[in-house]
Amino acid sequence: MKLKSFNLKLYFQSLLFVLTASLVAQEGTPEFNTTFNNPEESTWETLKGDAELMFGGLKYTYSRPFQWQNNDIGLFLGTAIGTAGLNLMDEEAHQFFRDQEEDVPGVIKEFGWYFGSPQNNYGVTGLIYFTGLFTKSPKIRRTGILMISAASSAGLIQTISKNIAGRARPGDGRGRLSFKPFSKEGTYHSFPSGHTILSFTTFYALSKQFESPWAKGGLYLAGMVSPVSRLWQGAHWLTDVALSMALTIAVVDSVDKYLDQQTLMRDNPELRKETKVSWHLTIGAGTIGVVGKF
Repeated sequence: MKLKSFNLKLYFQSLLFVLTASLVAQEGTPEFNTTFNNPEESTWETLKGDAELMFGGLKYTYSRPFQWQNNDIGLFLGTAIGTAGLNLMDEEAHQFFRDQEEDVPGVIKEFGWYFGSPQNNYGVTGLIYFTGLFTKSPKIRRTGILMISAASSAGLIQTISKNIAGRARPGDGRGRLSFKPFSKEGTYHSFPSGHTILSFTTFYALSKQFESPWAKGGLYLAGMVSPVSRLWQGAHWLTDVALSMALTIAVVDSVDKYLDQQTLMRDNPELRKETKVSWHLTIGAGTIGVVGKF
């Protein structure tokens, strides 16, 4: 047990080093405004300002539905219709993923569980932020702010949704349409998936710091480990995971837009760049997937 704990600790330290080193190694630096990047500001003043940005990102995210335009409403309706169709396949998909669990390496399943757990996930994202704070790197600071704000925003939504929805987890004879709203029993907290939200939020937020489609693709793949591991373990239905990922993408994009407005120079081309990835749910003969087009 001690050896296992030591290995996990060493792993997360290594992961943190890789994430921060990859950020520092990137060429080019965004044109941050002097409010966000002020070398003469004390560490305490910077911390207070960043905390305000984290909370501001949360408020901005929750206000977005009131500002939706036709294309946003269309995307929401499309997601709802796609999810309804996917729900018809939930029980078949549940059995498929359960059948694969035996062949999955233990290290992959452990990574999916530990990285999606709040204490470990916030430990990594918190260390990324404080690395940027104490090294006075605005680029790493902003990445940490994005991760923490987005995870908190989506995490609060999932906590409330779990209790309101009361969807039963797979198993014990309970079907995909078994609900017990406002139940305090963990077995009725299937939707949404907290592990999916925290893990994919972290990797999707990190992917926004890179231009290379290969780097983005690798980070998306890493972010998928926790969601798929929850399906292997039979802890969630496929629609729980799919909707959690859709929620994560929407929240991260929202917080990222807010931080652009607050931290970058107003004439910075970054503020005018268009989204370079569009997401689509694909369902075909024997296949289910989420495709990101660059």
